[in-house]
Amino acid sequence: MEQPVLQVRDLRFSYDGKGQALGGVSLDIRAGERIAVLGPNGAGKSTFFLCLNGVLTPGSGEILLDGKPVGKKERKRLCERVGIVFQNADDQIIASTVAAEVSFGPMNLRLPKEEVVRRVDHALDYMDLQAFRARPPHELSGGEKKRVTIADILAMESEVILFDEPAASLDPMGEERLEAVLGRLSDEGRTLVISTHDMDFAFRWATRAVVFAGGQVIADGAPDAVFRDAETLRRAHLKPPALLEVFDMLRARGLVPADAVCPRTAAGLEALLDSGRA
Repeated sequence: MEQPVLQVRDLRFSYDGKGQALGGVSLDIRAGERIAVLGPNGAGKSTFFLCLNGVLTPGSGEILLDGKPVGKKERKRLCERVGIVFQNADDQIIASTVAAEVSFGPMNLRLPKEEVVRRVDHALDYMDLQAFRARPPHELSGGEKKRVTIADILAMESEVILFDEPAASLDPMGEERLEAVLGRLSDEGRTLVISTHDMDFAFRWATRAVVFAGGQVIADGAPDAVFRDAETLRRAHLKPPALLEVFDMLRARGLVPADAVCPRTAAGLEALLDSGRA
């Protein structure tokens, strides 16, 4: 089996030395996966992301990158390989112009000027931000700021990208644009791990669902299986995706084959229904 790009072993973290934000999390992340991280507020999802990116140092446990333990001296390597896009773009943006913001990470890597310019231009093109390069980020809309923060990580050329509630504050058009970018990144082989409260998005997008509750992983598997586990949904205060509920109602009425697997999209369900009428 392919070596996971990231491995987490019994990860524990506490903010105050008392309660555990993470209480022994173990997880393998393989190259190219699309993972939805689910769970209620306070379940430990954001803390987990910050540990994976090297922003926080776990109290105990181990993180392995390409099978090699990441110690304090290797945290820079972790930051270079694993990028994070924060839920609130204002928490991530620090520079006075969009171009300066996107160049900040590559410059900190002490790359040659030509390489920094190449990476910045590529990231701005990728996120359709060239027209904004001289603009102060604080003047941009919420959706435009989100695109800047994604460009930040693209300029770092991170292999693994963590998105903490990326659709927060986006309007429907912004959500559609974000999902298109995620699809493109996935097609290019990036490993994407996304924390989200949108069960419909998680169901249609992810190849794997990981559920957090109380600082621990309580479920990990294919989205269809995870969303059919009533006890997991109860413990994590999750609701099944609307498409799965509709599919189960149709199957109960004999309108789709009893052995059919629920499609991930409404178009897929429509195709299934059409095939049954043929």
